[in-house]
Amino acid sequence: MSSPPAPPLHVGVPMWAQRAWVGRFFPEDTPVGGELAAYARFVNAVEGNTTFYASPAPATVAKWLAATPAGFEFVFKLPREITHGRRLRDVGVPLSSFLDLFDPLSSHIGALAIQLPGSFGPNDLGSLSTFVGSLPTSWRWCVEVRHPAFFTGGAADALDRVLARNGIERVTFDTRTMFAAPPTSAAERAAWDKKPRVPVRPEPLTDRPVVRYLGRDDEVSTVAGWEPWLPIVAEWLLEGRSPTFFVHTPDDLASPGLARRFHAAVAALVPGLAALAEPPPITAAPSQPTLF
Repeated sequence: MSSPPAPPLHVGVPMWAQRAWVGRFFPEDTPVGGELAAYARFVNAVEGNTTFYASPAPATVAKWLAATPAGFEFVFKLPREITHGRRLRDVGVPLSSFLDLFDPLSSHIGALAIQLPGSFGPNDLGSLSTFVGSLPTSWRWCVEVRHPAFFTGGAADALDRVLARNGIERVTFDTRTMFAAPPTSAAERAAWDKKPRVPVRPEPLTDRPVVRYLGRDDEVSTVAGWEPWLPIVAEWLLEGRSPTFFVHTPDDLASPGLARRFHAAVAALVPGLAALAEPPPITAAPSQPTLF
């Protein structure tokens, strides 16, 4: 008897337009500006980090919709004005504008991410509770915190209760592999200085867990570091959850291939998990000569 189909596993990386991927993961003829369409045929999710810094034009949102197939998902960050500037207070106008802008793309948005600064701590939990309690439930939401107090003890449990009762997922940012050994490259040194060193809390709060995994520029170390996640993600799928797993590396040169590799490793543990679609060939087949 065949295994019942599992919910989808979405995998991706923190960007879609790195020209170094052309000829390696994307077809050689991928034009500048055409990277998203190629990316969306290679993996099935992406972190939309640029929205933290600036909102795109409506025409750009329409292009993103046209470039991505059904089943592909974006996880966009809310603007920093909302999360860092106003710290979730008096944000009705900018939040409404942001949601209106992305409404045409809503069918392709897996979640909207509320990434909070490291200074946003337990004393701010009331502001977070008020904010998430007012969010429209027609969108999926996830929250990433970086204050150390939110990872152990009463503050961590209180945060989880606030999020769980509002149906909001807590993002897990796993940087253990990055900090397991000193940096060996400029990109690793930059990540070493900028990325948070926070504990991992892998218990999901909803049926849509979100993990951001940071490896190393060395692919062997990156793959070894994600091994503990394989049975966890497999179990989530078997429970009927639909996780999203983002693979980061400091230089991100190999990240798309690593994301597909992670998906395949989980699929080996979950027979009912559908494989990712086969991407188009890197090199187009040579045209056949004609007699006329």
